[in-house]
Amino acid sequence: MHHFSYHGSALHCEDVDLAGVARLYGTPTYVYSATTIADNVTRLQRSFRELDVQVCYAMKANSSLALLRHFANLGTSFDLVSGGEIRRVLAAGSEVKASVFAGVGKSEAEIELALKNEVFSFHVESEPELARINYVAGRLGVKAPIAIRINPNVDAKTHAKITTGKSDNKFGIPLAVAASAYEAASKLPHIRVAGIQMHIGSQLTTIGPFTEAVKKVVPVVAQLQADYGLEYFSIGGGIGIIYEDALASGDQAWWDAFPAAERPITPEAYGAALTPLLKDLGLKIMLEPGRFLVGNAGVMLSRVEYLKRGAQKNFLVIDAAMNDLARPAMYDAYHEVVPLQRDTSRAAMTADIVGPICESGDCFAKDREIQSVGEGELVAFMSAGAYGYTMSSRYNTRGTAAEVLVQGSSFELINARETFEQMIANEKIPAFLA
Repeated sequence: MHHFSYHGSALHCEDVDLAGVARLYGTPTYVYSATTIADNVTRLQRSFRELDVQVCYAMKANSSLALLRHFANLGTSFDLVSGGEIRRVLAAGSEVKASVFAGVGKSEAEIELALKNEVFSFHVESEPELARINYVAGRLGVKAPIAIRINPNVDAKTHAKITTGKSDNKFGIPLAVAASAYEAASKLPHIRVAGIQMHIGSQLTTIGPFTEAVKKVVPVVAQLQADYGLEYFSIGGGIGIIYEDALASGDQAWWDAFPAAERPITPEAYGAALTPLLKDLGLKIMLEPGRFLVGNAGVMLSRVEYLKRGAQKNFLVIDAAMNDLARPAMYDAYHEVVPLQRDTSRAAMTADIVGPICESGDCFAKDREIQSVGEGELVAFMSAGAYGYTMSSRYNTRGTAAEVLVQGSSFELINARETFEQMIANEKIPAFLA
Protein backbone atom coordinates (compact mmCIF):
# COMPACT_ATOMS: atom_id res chain seq x y z
CA MET A 1 0.00 0.00 0.00
CA HIS A 2 1.16 3.56 -0.69
CA HIS A 3 -0.11 7.10 -1.09
CA PHE A 4 0.44 7.74 -4.81
CA SER A 5 -2.74 7.97 -6.89
CA TYR A 6 -4.50 9.99 -9.56
CA HIS A 7 -6.76 12.78 -8.32
CA GLY A 8 -8.82 13.24 -11.44
CA SER A 9 -6.23 13.19 -14.21
CA ALA A 10 -3.25 14.40 -12.14
CA LEU A 11 -0.86 12.07 -10.29
CA HIS A 12 -0.50 13.01 -6.63
CA CYS A 13 1.74 12.05 -3.73
CA GLU A 14 -0.68 12.20 -0.80
CA ASP A 15 -2.42 15.55 -1.43
CA VAL A 16 0.34 17.13 -3.53
CA ASP A 17 0.15 17.40 -7.32
CA LEU A 18 3.46 15.99 -8.56
CA ALA A 19 3.43 18.20 -11.66
CA GLY A 20 3.63 21.20 -9.31
CA VAL A 21 6.68 19.70 -7.62
CA ALA A 22 8.36 19.23 -11.01
CA ARG A 23 7.61 22.83 -12.00
CA LEU A 24 9.17 24.14 -8.77
CA TYR A 25 12.26 21.95 -8.53
CA GLY A 26 12.81 20.60 -12.04
CA THR A 27 13.61 17.04 -13.04
CA PRO A 28 14.90 14.45 -12.33
CA THR A 29 13.55 14.71 -8.78
CA TYR A 30 12.82 12.05 -6.19
CA VAL A 31 9.62 12.52 -4.19
CA TYR A 32 8.91 10.59 -0.97
CA SER A 33 5.68 10.06 0.97
CA ALA A 34 6.17 10.44 4.74
CA THR A 35 2.77 8.86 5.41
CA THR A 36 3.60 5.75 3.38
CA ILE A 37 6.83 5.30 5.36
CA ALA A 38 4.96 5.68 8.66
CA ASP A 39 2.31 3.17 7.54
CA ASN A 40 4.98 0.64 6.55
CA VAL A 41 6.77 0.95 9.90
CA THR A 42 3.53 0.65 11.86
CA ARG A 43 2.34 -2.41 9.95
CA LEU A 44 5.63 -4.21 10.49
CA GLN A 45 5.71 -3.40 14.20
CA ARG A 46 2.11 -4.58 14.66
CA SER A 47 2.80 -7.79 12.77
CA PHE A 48 5.28 -8.82 15.48
CA ARG A 49 3.35 -7.39 18.44
CA GLU A 50 3.57 -10.69 20.36
CA LEU A 51 7.37 -10.42 20.45
CA ASP A 52 9.90 -7.95 21.83
CA VAL A 53 10.84 -6.44 18.46
CA GLN A 54 13.20 -3.67 17.43
CA VAL A 55 13.01 -2.44 13.82
CA CYS A 56 16.43 -1.33 12.53
CA TYR A 57 15.95 0.51 9.24
CA ALA A 58 18.57 -0.63 6.69
CA MET A 59 19.52 2.88 5.68
CA LYS A 60 21.60 1.85 2.66
CA ALA A 61 18.23 1.79 0.87
CA ASN A 62 17.81 5.55 1.33
CA SER A 63 19.97 7.62 3.65
CA SER A 64 18.49 11.10 3.21
CA LEU A 65 18.89 13.02 6.49
CA ALA A 66 15.21 13.99 6.49
CA LEU A 67 14.12 10.36 6.17
CA LEU A 68 16.53 9.29 8.93
CA ARG A 69 14.98 11.87 11.24
CA HIS A 70 11.51 10.62 10.24
CA PHE A 71 12.47 7.02 11.03
CA ALA A 72 13.96 8.00 14.39
CA ASN A 73 10.74 9.84 15.25
CA LEU A 74 8.82 6.64 14.37
CA GLY A 75 10.86 4.67 16.92
CA THR A 76 13.15 2.74 14.62
CA SER A 77 16.89 2.39 15.04
CA PHE A 78 19.27 1.69 12.15
CA ASP A 79 21.11 -1.09 10.35
CA LEU A 80 24.46 0.54 9.53
CA VAL A 81 27.06 -0.63 7.01
CA SER A 82 29.70 2.10 7.03
CA GLY A 83 31.26 4.83 9.08
CA GLY A 84 29.59 7.32 6.78
CA GLU A 85 26.18 5.90 7.67
CA ILE A 86 26.99 6.25 11.38
CA ARG A 87 27.87 9.90 10.77
CA ARG A 88 24.67 10.41 8.78
CA VAL A 89 22.53 9.15 11.69
CA LEU A 90 24.36 11.51 14.05
CA ALA A 91 23.97 14.39 11.59
CA ALA A 92 20.23 13.70 11.49
CA GLY A 93 20.12 14.37 15.24
CA SER A 94 19.75 10.74 16.28
CA GLU A 95 22.10 8.23 17.94
CA VAL A 96 23.24 4.66 17.33
CA LYS A 97 22.84 3.19 20.82
CA ALA A 98 20.00 0.95 19.60
CA SER A 99 21.49 0.33 16.14
CA VAL A 100 23.55 -2.50 14.67
CA PHE A 101 26.71 -2.26 12.55
CA ALA A 102 26.93 -4.80 9.72
CA GLY A 103 29.14 -5.26 6.65
CA VAL A 104 31.98 -7.55 5.60
CA GLY A 105 34.81 -5.01 5.49
CA LYS A 106 34.72 -2.84 8.62
CA SER A 107 37.89 -0.79 8.99
CA GLU A 108 39.58 -0.03 12.32
CA ALA A 109 38.46 3.58 12.04
CA GLU A 110 34.84 2.53 11.49
CA ILE A 111 34.94 0.10 14.43
CA GLU A 112 36.37 2.82 16.65
CA LEU A 113 33.70 5.30 15.55
CA ALA A 114 30.96 2.76 16.34
CA LEU A 115 32.41 1.94 19.77
CA LYS A 116 32.83 5.60 20.71
CA ASN A 117 29.17 6.17 19.85
CA GLU A 118 28.09 3.10 21.84
CA VAL A 119 26.57 1.11 19.00
CA PHE A 120 24.16 -1.57 20.24
CA SER A 121 26.01 -4.42 18.53
CA PHE A 122 28.39 -5.39 15.74
CA HIS A 123 27.19 -8.01 13.27
CA VAL A 124 30.39 -9.94 12.65
CA GLU A 125 30.98 -11.52 9.25
CA SER A 126 34.23 -13.44 9.86
CA GLU A 127 36.75 -14.58 12.48
CA PRO A 128 39.40 -12.05 11.28
CA GLU A 129 36.83 -9.29 11.77
CA LEU A 130 36.14 -10.58 15.29
CA ALA A 131 39.86 -10.35 16.08
CA ARG A 132 39.97 -6.79 14.75
CA ILE A 133 36.98 -5.68 16.82
CA ASN A 134 38.58 -7.25 19.91
CA TYR A 135 41.84 -5.36 19.20
CA VAL A 136 40.15 -1.96 18.71
CA ALA A 137 37.92 -2.44 21.76
CA GLY A 138 41.00 -3.32 23.83
CA ARG A 139 42.78 -0.19 22.64
CA LEU A 140 39.79 1.86 23.82
CA GLY A 141 39.45 -0.07 27.08
CA VAL A 142 35.89 -1.28 26.41
CA LYS A 143 34.06 -4.50 25.58
CA ALA A 144 32.42 -4.69 22.16
CA PRO A 145 28.96 -6.29 21.92
CA ILE A 146 28.76 -8.68 18.97
CA ALA A 147 26.53 -11.08 17.11
CA ILE A 148 27.98 -13.44 14.53
CA ARG A 149 26.22 -13.60 11.19
CA ILE A 150 25.20 -17.14 10.37
CA ASN A 151 24.85 -18.18 6.75
CA PRO A 152 22.08 -20.81 6.67
CA ASN A 153 22.69 -21.81 3.02
CA VAL A 154 19.12 -21.07 1.98
CA ASP A 155 18.28 -20.07 -1.59
CA ALA A 156 16.24 -16.85 -1.34
CA LYS A 157 15.16 -17.28 -4.99
CA THR A 158 15.87 -13.63 -5.71
CA HIS A 159 18.26 -11.84 -8.10
CA ALA A 160 21.77 -13.34 -8.01
CA LYS A 161 23.32 -9.99 -7.13
CA ILE A 162 21.19 -9.50 -4.00
CA THR A 163 21.09 -12.99 -2.52
CA THR A 164 23.19 -13.26 0.65
CA GLY A 165 22.26 -16.49 2.44
CA LYS A 166 23.88 -19.21 0.31
CA SER A 167 27.18 -20.90 1.02
CA ASP A 168 28.84 -19.33 -2.04
CA ASN A 169 27.98 -15.77 -0.96
CA LYS A 170 30.56 -13.59 0.82
CA PHE A 171 28.40 -13.03 3.88
CA GLY A 172 28.59 -14.64 7.32
CA ILE A 173 29.96 -17.99 8.47
CA PRO A 174 28.51 -21.47 7.81
CA LEU A 175 25.86 -22.70 10.21
CA ALA A 176 27.95 -25.81 10.89
CA VAL A 177 30.79 -23.82 12.49
CA ALA A 178 28.61 -21.46 14.55
CA ALA A 179 29.31 -23.25 17.84
CA SER A 180 33.10 -23.10 17.44
CA ALA A 181 32.98 -19.46 16.33
CA TYR A 182 30.98 -18.48 19.42
CA GLU A 183 33.32 -20.44 21.65
CA ALA A 184 36.26 -18.52 20.20
CA ALA A 185 34.41 -15.20 20.60
CA SER A 186 33.59 -15.91 24.23
CA LYS A 187 37.30 -16.27 25.04
CA LEU A 188 38.30 -12.87 23.65
CA PRO A 189 38.82 -10.40 26.50
CA HIS A 190 37.28 -7.36 24.84
CA ILE A 191 34.25 -9.06 23.27
CA ARG A 192 30.80 -9.47 24.80
CA VAL A 193 28.62 -12.05 23.06
CA ALA A 194 25.23 -10.37 22.71
CA GLY A 195 23.29 -12.07 19.92
CA ILE A 196 23.16 -13.96 16.65
CA GLN A 197 22.28 -12.69 13.19
CA MET A 198 21.13 -13.93 9.78
CA HIS A 199 19.97 -12.33 6.53
CA ILE A 200 19.32 -14.35 3.38
CA GLY A 201 18.77 -11.71 0.72
CA SER A 202 16.71 -8.84 -0.60
CA GLN A 203 13.43 -8.48 -2.50
CA LEU A 204 11.93 -11.80 -1.38
CA THR A 205 8.35 -12.14 -2.56
CA THR A 206 7.37 -15.39 -0.83
CA ILE A 207 7.37 -16.54 2.80
CA GLY A 208 9.02 -19.92 2.17
CA PRO A 209 12.70 -18.93 2.23
CA PHE A 210 12.20 -16.93 5.45
CA THR A 211 10.58 -19.81 7.30
CA GLU A 212 13.13 -22.31 5.96
CA ALA A 213 16.03 -20.18 7.18
CA VAL A 214 14.54 -19.46 10.60
CA LYS A 215 13.71 -23.13 11.16
CA LYS A 216 17.31 -24.08 10.35
CA VAL A 217 18.84 -21.46 12.64
CA VAL A 218 16.47 -21.53 15.66
CA PRO A 219 17.90 -24.76 17.20
CA VAL A 220 21.38 -23.25 17.00
CA VAL A 221 20.11 -20.04 18.58
CA ALA A 222 18.53 -21.96 21.43
CA GLN A 223 21.76 -23.83 22.15
CA LEU A 224 23.88 -20.68 21.99
CA GLN A 225 21.41 -18.90 24.23
CA ALA A 226 21.83 -21.64 26.82
CA ASP A 227 25.62 -21.53 26.52
CA TYR A 228 26.25 -17.78 26.36
CA GLY A 229 23.09 -16.00 27.51
CA LEU A 230 22.22 -14.31 24.20
CA GLU A 231 20.12 -11.17 24.34
CA TYR A 232 18.76 -11.05 20.80
CA PHE A 233 18.27 -12.80 17.47
CA SER A 234 18.37 -10.70 14.30
CA ILE A 235 16.50 -12.25 11.39
CA GLY A 236 17.60 -9.54 8.95
CA GLY A 237 15.34 -7.99 6.35
CA GLY A 238 14.48 -8.82 2.76
CA ILE A 239 10.72 -8.35 2.44
CA GLY A 240 10.00 -7.49 -1.20
CA ILE A 241 7.80 -4.79 -2.67
CA ILE A 242 5.60 -4.45 -5.75
CA TYR A 243 7.38 -3.22 -8.89
CA GLU A 244 4.95 -4.36 -11.58
CA ASP A 245 1.44 -2.91 -11.14
CA ALA A 246 3.04 -0.62 -8.55
CA LEU A 247 0.54 2.21 -9.00
CA ALA A 248 -2.47 -0.11 -8.70
CA SER A 249 -1.03 -1.73 -5.57
CA GLY A 250 -1.78 1.45 -3.64
CA ASP A 251 -5.46 0.49 -3.76
CA GLN A 252 -6.81 -2.09 -1.29
CA ALA A 253 -9.06 -3.47 -4.02
CA TRP A 254 -5.94 -4.58 -5.93
CA TRP A 255 -4.87 -6.74 -2.98
CA ASP A 256 -8.39 -8.04 -2.37
CA ALA A 257 -8.56 -9.34 -5.94
CA PHE A 258 -5.91 -11.96 -5.14
CA PRO A 259 -6.81 -15.31 -3.56
CA ALA A 260 -5.14 -15.35 -0.13
CA ALA A 261 -2.65 -18.04 -1.16
CA GLU A 262 -1.49 -16.04 -4.20
CA ARG A 263 -1.28 -12.60 -2.60
CA PRO A 264 2.14 -10.91 -2.71
CA ILE A 265 4.03 -10.95 0.58
CA THR A 266 2.77 -8.57 3.26
CA PRO A 267 4.15 -7.68 6.71
CA GLU A 268 1.10 -9.31 8.24
CA ALA A 269 1.82 -12.64 6.51
CA TYR A 270 5.51 -12.32 7.36
CA GLY A 271 4.79 -11.76 11.06
CA ALA A 272 2.16 -14.50 11.22
CA ALA A 273 4.54 -17.07 9.72
CA LEU A 274 7.59 -16.23 11.83
CA THR A 275 6.13 -15.34 15.24
CA PRO A 276 5.33 -18.96 16.18
CA LEU A 277 8.90 -20.00 15.27
CA LEU A 278 10.49 -17.24 17.37
CA LYS A 279 8.16 -16.90 20.34
CA ASP A 280 9.56 -19.64 22.54
CA LEU A 281 13.11 -18.26 22.36
CA GLY A 282 12.18 -15.41 24.69
CA LEU A 283 14.75 -13.16 22.98
CA LYS A 284 14.58 -9.67 21.57
CA ILE A 285 14.02 -9.99 17.82
CA MET A 286 15.74 -7.51 15.53
CA LEU A 287 14.31 -6.80 12.07
CA GLU A 288 16.42 -5.00 9.47
CA PRO A 289 14.15 -4.01 6.57
CA GLY A 290 15.18 -1.37 4.06
CA ARG A 291 13.44 -1.62 0.70
CA PHE A 292 10.10 -2.58 2.28
CA LEU A 293 9.98 0.63 4.32
CA VAL A 294 10.95 3.13 1.60
CA GLY A 295 10.69 1.44 -1.81
CA ASN A 296 7.03 2.08 -2.52
CA ALA A 297 7.21 5.41 -0.65
CA GLY A 298 9.14 7.12 -3.45
CA VAL A 299 8.92 8.01 -7.13
CA MET A 300 11.37 9.62 -9.53
CA LEU A 301 9.98 12.39 -11.74
CA SER A 302 11.39 12.91 -15.22
CA ARG A 303 10.66 15.03 -18.28
CA VAL A 304 10.41 13.82 -21.88
CA GLU A 305 13.11 15.34 -24.09
CA TYR A 306 12.23 13.65 -27.37
CA LEU A 307 10.01 11.02 -28.90
CA LYS A 308 12.26 9.47 -31.51
CA ARG A 309 10.27 7.40 -34.00
CA GLY A 310 12.32 4.74 -35.77
CA ALA A 311 11.65 2.23 -38.51
CA GLN A 312 11.85 -0.69 -36.08
CA LYS A 313 10.85 0.89 -32.78
CA ASN A 314 10.20 4.11 -30.91
CA PHE A 315 12.49 5.66 -28.31
CA LEU A 316 11.14 7.85 -25.54
CA VAL A 317 14.19 9.90 -24.51
CA ILE A 318 13.86 11.39 -21.02
CA ASP A 319 16.05 13.66 -18.91
CA ALA A 320 16.69 11.02 -16.20
CA ALA A 321 19.49 8.54 -16.83
CA MET A 322 21.21 5.47 -15.45
CA ASN A 323 23.26 7.71 -13.15
CA ASP A 324 19.99 8.84 -11.50
CA LEU A 325 18.35 5.41 -11.23
CA ALA A 326 20.86 2.59 -11.66
CA ARG A 327 18.66 -0.42 -10.90
CA PRO A 328 17.42 -1.14 -14.46
CA ALA A 329 20.96 -1.00 -15.91
CA MET A 330 22.52 -2.88 -12.97
CA TYR A 331 19.91 -5.56 -12.26
CA ASP A 332 17.61 -5.46 -15.32
CA ALA A 333 15.11 -4.24 -12.76
CA TYR A 334 11.54 -3.29 -13.64
CA HIS A 335 10.03 0.08 -12.68
CA GLU A 336 6.53 1.01 -13.75
CA VAL A 337 6.52 4.32 -15.66
CA VAL A 338 3.33 6.39 -15.66
CA PRO A 339 2.37 9.85 -16.99
CA LEU A 340 1.84 12.64 -14.47
CA GLN A 341 -1.15 13.75 -16.53
CA ARG A 342 -3.43 10.84 -17.40
CA ASP A 343 -5.43 11.19 -20.61
CA THR A 344 -7.61 8.19 -21.45
CA SER A 345 -8.41 9.66 -24.86
CA ARG A 346 -4.83 9.14 -26.01
CA ALA A 347 -3.76 5.94 -27.67
CA ALA A 348 -1.05 3.86 -26.02
CA MET A 349 2.36 3.64 -27.64
CA THR A 350 5.18 1.13 -27.38
CA ALA A 351 8.70 2.44 -26.94
CA ASP A 352 12.07 1.89 -25.34
CA ILE A 353 12.33 4.38 -22.46
CA VAL A 354 15.91 5.62 -22.48
CA GLY A 355 18.12 8.30 -20.94
CA PRO A 356 20.64 10.71 -22.50
CA ILE A 357 23.86 8.95 -21.40
CA CYS A 358 26.13 7.71 -24.18
CA GLU A 359 25.68 3.99 -23.48
CA SER A 360 23.15 1.50 -24.79
CA GLY A 361 22.85 0.34 -21.19
CA ASP A 362 21.15 3.64 -20.33
CA CYS A 363 17.75 2.07 -20.86
CA PHE A 364 14.95 1.90 -18.31
CA ALA A 365 12.51 -0.26 -20.27
CA LYS A 366 12.35 -2.05 -23.60
CA ASP A 367 9.19 -2.25 -25.70
CA ARG A 368 7.18 -0.73 -22.86
CA GLU A 369 3.56 0.20 -23.48
CA ILE A 370 2.73 3.63 -22.08
CA GLN A 371 0.20 6.36 -22.71
CA SER A 372 1.40 8.48 -25.64
CA VAL A 373 3.51 11.35 -24.31
CA GLY A 374 5.65 13.91 -26.07
CA GLU A 375 8.35 16.52 -25.58
CA GLY A 376 8.08 18.44 -22.32
CA GLU A 377 5.57 16.10 -20.68
CA LEU A 378 6.27 14.48 -17.32
CA VAL A 379 6.46 10.85 -16.20
CA ALA A 380 6.99 9.13 -12.84
CA PHE A 381 9.01 6.00 -12.09
CA MET A 382 7.11 4.13 -9.39
CA SER A 383 8.66 2.24 -6.45
CA ALA A 384 11.86 4.28 -6.68
CA GLY A 385 12.29 5.13 -3.00
CA ALA A 386 14.88 2.40 -2.35
CA TYR A 387 18.30 2.19 -4.01
CA GLY A 388 17.49 5.15 -6.24
CA TYR A 389 19.21 8.26 -4.97
CA THR A 390 21.66 6.30 -2.79
CA MET A 391 23.05 4.44 -5.82
CA SER A 392 23.18 7.50 -8.07
CA SER A 393 26.42 8.89 -9.49
CA ARG A 394 27.85 11.81 -11.45
CA TYR A 395 28.51 9.79 -14.59
CA ASN A 396 28.71 12.01 -17.71
CA THR A 397 29.17 14.97 -15.31
CA ARG A 398 25.51 14.91 -14.41
CA GLY A 399 24.73 16.32 -10.97
CA THR A 400 22.67 14.28 -8.54
CA ALA A 401 18.89 14.75 -8.51
CA ALA A 402 16.81 16.80 -6.09
CA GLU A 403 14.80 15.15 -3.29
CA VAL A 404 11.43 16.27 -1.89
CA LEU A 405 9.43 15.00 1.09
CA VAL A 406 5.63 15.17 1.21
CA GLN A 407 3.30 14.94 4.18
CA GLY A 408 -0.38 15.53 3.52
CA SER A 409 -0.67 18.73 1.52
CA SER A 410 2.78 19.99 2.56
CA PHE A 411 6.04 19.35 0.75
CA GLU A 412 9.59 20.59 1.11
CA LEU A 413 12.88 20.30 -0.74
CA ILE A 414 15.11 18.12 1.46
CA ASN A 415 18.11 17.89 -0.88
CA ALA A 416 18.80 20.47 -3.56
CA ARG A 417 19.91 19.46 -7.04
CA GLU A 418 23.70 19.32 -7.24
CA THR A 419 25.29 22.19 -9.14
CA PHE A 420 28.30 21.99 -11.44
CA GLU A 421 30.29 24.08 -8.95
CA GLN A 422 29.54 21.56 -6.19
CA MET A 423 30.62 18.69 -8.45
CA ILE A 424 34.10 20.11 -9.01
CA ALA A 425 34.60 21.80 -5.62
CA ASN A 426 37.15 19.25 -4.37
CA GLU A 427 39.09 18.94 -7.61
CA LYS A 428 42.29 20.78 -8.50
CA ILE A 429 44.72 21.06 -11.39
CA PRO A 430 48.27 20.36 -10.14
CA ALA A 431 50.91 23.03 -10.43
CA PHE A 432 53.01 20.96 -12.86
CA LEU A 433 50.18 21.18 -15.42
CA ALA A 434 49.79 24.94 -15.12
